[in-house]
Amino acid sequence: MASIDVIDTSGARSGTVDLPDEVFGVQVNVPVMHQVVRAQLAAARAGTHSTKTRAEVRGGGKKPWRQKGTGRARQGSIRAPQWTGGGVVFGPQPRDHSFRVNKKEKVLALRSALTDRRAGGNLLVLDALDFDTPKTSRAVELLATLGLDGRKVLLVVDGLEDAAIKSFRNLRSVHMLTFDQLNTYDVLASDVVVFTRDSLDAFCGRGAAGTGADQDELVLENGEEP
Repeated sequence: MASIDVIDTSGARSGTVDLPDEVFGVQVNVPVMHQVVRAQLAAARAGTHSTKTRAEVRGGGKKPWRQKGTGRARQGSIRAPQWTGGGVVFGPQPRDHSFRVNKKEKVLALRSALTDRRAGGNLLVLDALDFDTPKTSRAVELLATLGLDGRKVLLVVDGLEDAAIKSFRNLRSVHMLTFDQLNTYDVLASDVVVFTRDSLDAFCGRGAAGTGADQDELVLENGEEP
């Protein structure tokens, strides 16, 4: 079982914490991460795009000119697709873009993403976010102290640090999630993942989005084991 240093708000080491290998030490599976991220982004699409066919466009009931004798191509309606303002052929229609992803794939993808961040030295554990009152300037100072200014930070909290949450939520470079909202896309979209000690304990304590058996039993659609 690997361990990682716990640092305080001054950047000094205040202890260590063990990281379970079944969560932070798995074999990184890029195809599964890709599949899960695609599914997450697809599910976020509104799917409200809509175009009108020639039957739905208003007007065009009258034949624009007689069939023969004008020297022009025959036309039946000014709402035909070749006309400006006419209907659209095979245009997008409202639909649901989401597709199903196996639960075990989601588990493995999140574990792979966290393992990748830990292996690259982009995983930090803070002892606590002891903010007495909301103060964004102090949040900026903390990021600078930790050497995280200018980097995209995913801050994982347990939801009880109300003053700290209000201090960080105005920073564009910081995205905050509670431990039970942690997902593959947000981990991969960030440069560094920062857990508080309490959020890490809570995340690992709830089974870290699955049990160790889930990874061993996972089989991809093409029949290959990860």
